[in-house]
Amino acid sequence: SNLSGLGYGCLKQDWTLITVNAIGAALQTLYILAYLYYSPAKRPVLLRCLLLLAVLAAGYGYFTLVIADGRTRLARLGLFCSVFTISMYLSPLADLAKIVRSKSTRCLSFPLTVTTFLASTSWTFYGLQVHDPYIMVS
Repeated sequence: SNLSGLGYGCLKQDWTLITVNAIGAALQTLYILAYLYYSPAKRPVLLRCLLLLAVLAAGYGYFTLVIADGRTRLARLGLFCSVFTISMYLSPLADLAKIVRSKSTRCLSFPLTVTTFLASTSWTFYGLQVHDPYIMVS
C-alpha cells in the first residue's frame, strides 16, 4: 500500500503523499524484516513477501509500460492504490470474527485500531482538501 501510494504521489508530484508513504514503506519494511527474523517458519513468510513484491512489480510494469497517457495512468494508479489501501483495512476482519466467536479482545490492539481510524479520517480530510477521490475514499 505504501509503495503504490509512493508511486501515486510521485506521479502526482504531491510531496505530502511522497513523504508519508516513503516513511510508511520504510517502517513497514522494518516490521517485515523483524517478523521474518523472529518467525520460526521463515519460508512461508518469505514466499508471501516475494509474491506480493511480484504483484507490485507487475503493477509497476503495467503502469509504466502499458499505459502511456499520463492522466489515464494517474487515474488507474489511484484506483489501484485505493484497492490496496482498502484491502489493508479489511485484513483485520479475520481477527474480528475470532473476537466475536471468543468474546475476547485479547488479539485486538486497541491503540492500533484507534490510530488506524484517525489516520484514515485524516486522509479522508486531506483528499477532500486536494479534491482527490482516490485519497479521500481509501
